[in-house]
Amino acid sequence: MVWAQGRPDAPLAPQAPSAIAQSAAPQDTSSADATGKKMDKTLKEEGNWYFSWGYSRQQYAPSDIHVSQPSQGNDFTVHQATGSDFPTSVQDTFGSLTNLDFTNPQENIRIGKFMNPEKTFAIEFSLDHSKYNVDLNQTANVTGTINNAPYNGPLVLNARNFDYTLHNGLNHLMVNAVWLRHLYGPEKQAGQLQLISRVGAGILLPHADNTILGNANQVGPKTQNICCFSSNDWWQVNGWTTGVEIGLRYRVYKSIFVELTTKLAYGALRGVPVFQGTADQRIWMSEQILSAGFLF
Repeated sequence: MVWAQGRPDAPLAPQAPSAIAQSAAPQDTSSADATGKKMDKTLKEEGNWYFSWGYSRQQYAPSDIHVSQPSQGNDFTVHQATGSDFPTSVQDTFGSLTNLDFTNPQENIRIGKFMNPEKTFAIEFSLDHSKYNVDLNQTANVTGTINNAPYNGPLVLNARNFDYTLHNGLNHLMVNAVWLRHLYGPEKQAGQLQLISRVGAGILLPHADNTILGNANQVGPKTQNICCFSSNDWWQVNGWTTGVEIGLRYRVYKSIFVELTTKLAYGALRGVPVFQGTADQRIWMSEQILSAGFLF
């Protein structure tokens, strides 16, 4: 028995069980929980998503194009063919916009969501509607079999012999990881300049339009067979792509920005439709993109 000081006949009053439990309960000091709640709140804030639309030019490294047409007796490779993008003029671009034909120029779409409270890291979906055309009237070395006969020599790539284009889009559909770094100006306000970088991978969804040795490929009409896995679809999944991108983002208003970036991408094309056959190609592309977007 413990006695109160100065009063030997008065025992010390015991504490209530609830009070003991309260004093013994551990204090909630978990920084992980606090960070998680902060992140959840941030991800629901206004301005956590962004969208941009822009236009671009592309350059392509020379590449080999392998063509297989078993019924025609053709199995050959065009070596180091040069190719170019679609030479859209400024006048043609503005004409397309006024006619609401937004896919005629080589456009680029980005939509992303920030994944951290600082809004310096995002996950993004991107579409690069690039265009590819083999340069006509060049002379390339060709090896393989043509009309069931061995062939090893030069071939002029003209509109009849080899007119190979991915002109309604060598479309790169990618999922990107995006990083932003503050460079100058007030953060998250008009006047801010940021370094932006992307790395991603995805699929190639081209529309092939070509004539090989006098025979044009036969893809169904766009209005009936749009996408994506049938041999007569307008757009078909024909390979995979990966790329990196770096540039600058400038806020012209708190929720409006412009971007100027350069991109390097690699694509492996498989099963591109040609007349009674397919074509394969590995391609390197560099790209310059000017776009405008907004945060929401």
